[in-house]
Amino acid sequence: MLPCVKTGIIKIFNSYRKNPLLPISIGILLISTLIVFIATKETYNAIEMASIWVRNYFGYFYLYLGLGCVLLLVAIALSPLGKIKLGKKNEKPEFTIWAWTAMLYSAGMGAGILLRAVQEPVFMQQNPPYLSDLPSDILALEFTFYQWGFTAWAFYGLFAMTIGYYLFVRKKKVLISSTIEDILHNKAARTGIDVLTIMTTVFGLIAAIGLGTTQINGGLNHLTSSNFGLVTTLLLTTLISSLAFYSAWKGVNKGIQVLSKINILITLAVLFFTFSQSDILKVVGNFLEASFHYIMDFIPMSLAYGNYDPGLTFLTDWTFYYWAFWLAWAPFTGIFIARISKGRSLRQLLLGVLIIPSLGTFFWFSVFGTSAFQLIEGWESYNNEFDGVFSSIFVFFGNYPFATFLNITTIVLLIGFLVTSVDSAVFVLSMFSDKGKKDPSKKHRLIWSLFIFLATIALILLGNAKPEINILIAAQKLLIITSLPFAFFMVFMALVFIKELLRHHKSYPLISKK
Repeated sequence: MLPCVKTGIIKIFNSYRKNPLLPISIGILLISTLIVFIATKETYNAIEMASIWVRNYFGYFYLYLGLGCVLLLVAIALSPLGKIKLGKKNEKPEFTIWAWTAMLYSAGMGAGILLRAVQEPVFMQQNPPYLSDLPSDILALEFTFYQWGFTAWAFYGLFAMTIGYYLFVRKKKVLISSTIEDILHNKAARTGIDVLTIMTTVFGLIAAIGLGTTQINGGLNHLTSSNFGLVTTLLLTTLISSLAFYSAWKGVNKGIQVLSKINILITLAVLFFTFSQSDILKVVGNFLEASFHYIMDFIPMSLAYGNYDPGLTFLTDWTFYYWAFWLAWAPFTGIFIARISKGRSLRQLLLGVLIIPSLGTFFWFSVFGTSAFQLIEGWESYNNEFDGVFSSIFVFFGNYPFATFLNITTIVLLIGFLVTSVDSAVFVLSMFSDKGKKDPSKKHRLIWSLFIFLATIALILLGNAKPEINILIAAQKLLIITSLPFAFFMVFMALVFIKELLRHHKSYPLISKK
């Protein structure tokens, strides 16, 4: 270990003996990582058994929680409570709507839309989730919207709203335990909640890094007709972790904001180039029709009710996994959104988080999904060209002008989005461990960058534990387990926050008269 890293660790541990959050979290993470290194196959088998148990007993709980979050956020946004401002009465937003949107989207989704841009809509078209009178193309887009739309951003929005309120209105620290400290007075219990938050965040983050680096590896293999394997994936992980640390070290304004804007600009360029090369009227028509049906069918889809029930196996492979993933990302993404939302009202925050990124995502999938459908139709026979999660978008661009340039740009984008996700998470984790400070010590950013890197390496090794599994399967099973206790905490946190909002409204009745 580098001397500067070792010295930094010793200083932090000596300085924060009274704040055990960092050593406890790092200790658990180190032990977990060592177990994976030493007993990789045994760890995978244990995770597999636990994930089956969670799926069988709590899978549908994830669905109900997601629907509840969406309805709660819409209700608060449209009520007089939506006028509550995160900050002083006349305070203006710290960031422009453009910078704010770029940062929240880069942190909240980013690489995922590249990973699934083609593969998921095509899979849904070829394997309809349930019987429907809708055309297969529209049903495929509708179900894809469902898994990437309001529910994901509602998980993020719930945390952004709650943390933002306690941070900028109640002037509390940036800690999840701050949201319930008025009710839960036991310090050990509150520390346990913060540790749980950190562990959930770390597991969600390393899953994203593992998936993203594996896709970059797949892109390099496709471009060069090579067979880069595990070593290349590990090198890519090292590169992304290093860049993320540098960005987090520079901070929100100098590092994260700038890189997020660059990511979004490149993404928009790729999107509109693809759109211009597609059947524009067909894309727009599918976008509008699928969006309409998504809104109309949202509640029965969210309950998997009646004809909208795709079955336990399908839900486990797709929706349960997605909901667990969004839950795992909710703490750090929500807190990061809260951190950049000072000066906005709850209504602006909630409607902005729910609507703006969702519509952008819907249009993205409409462009790539519709274009892929038409390619398949032109081929007359489909031989699973778009089945590969880690290669589908590269195969897709092979049918367009400037294919090599587009594929290289996609690889650059994947790296950029992963870096912005990791640097946002490092910044938030550092806020947790540095006593809830809004601008945490750079030493904490160094420590978290290092240990996230080690944990990601462990997950990648876990994904290579058996010939028949890959990183996606390993991540799916791990996230379904680790998100469960946090899902229960979210219910408790939401109930406490609703009570606090009603108390605030009662204390400041003029809100309802404005």
